[in-house]
Amino acid sequence: MNLTYLSLLEQAMFVLAALALFISFTLLAYNRLTSIIYAFAWQGALVSAVTTLVAYSVEEPELYVSAALTFSLKALFIPWMLLRMKRRLDLEREVGNLSHPILVTLGGAALVVFSYWVVLPIEEVQLAATRNIIAVSLAVVLLGMMVMVVRSQVVVQVIGFMSMENGVFMAAVSTTQGVPLVVELGVAFDVMVAAVLFGVFFLHIRESVDSFDVDRLNRLSELEEDA
Repeated sequence: MNLTYLSLLEQAMFVLAALALFISFTLLAYNRLTSIIYAFAWQGALVSAVTTLVAYSVEEPELYVSAALTFSLKALFIPWMLLRMKRRLDLEREVGNLSHPILVTLGGAALVVFSYWVVLPIEEVQLAATRNIIAVSLAVVLLGMMVMVVRSQVVVQVIGFMSMENGVFMAAVSTTQGVPLVVELGVAFDVMVAAVLFGVFFLHIRESVDSFDVDRLNRLSELEEDA
């Protein structure tokens, strides 16, 4: 798509969405948990910015509330909670390097191409950049899923899952120009409760197993079955 045919506002939305997609690649590339958490916080801030621009474009005041909730949860509260948990449980040492980083990066690029191929039949709706933002959002979802597959550390897998939710939310905002505010509040509350529950869950794992590596947890389960 030639960006010059879009309005300045639509160009800004597409660029912000593309930056959120780029951060999904950093979630795959980074090997330090602190860097991964900060990258997730920036992705939440970018999704909030896209929502704000969509709200201004379609003149939908409720979307400003959605943008504020997204920024508060995804860019501030959840990253703060994860950083606090990292310091308390000393999780930095448990994030290992990827086995085949080049293959993982190429696989991520293939998912982006696949996302654009999937959305080709979709007609553009109110915003001219909508189809491209849907493609980017789908790529964010798939890359978040890829993070969950290639990473063996539980906390990073949770971040990958929440990154998938960022992609779903960005697609919903760009295509439907927002859902009812009561639904937005319900989803935001669910995400906040899930984040707290994940924190409790991590504490119990640390006390019981002393590791967040999924491979080690699987080996433990196999040993219990053999016994």
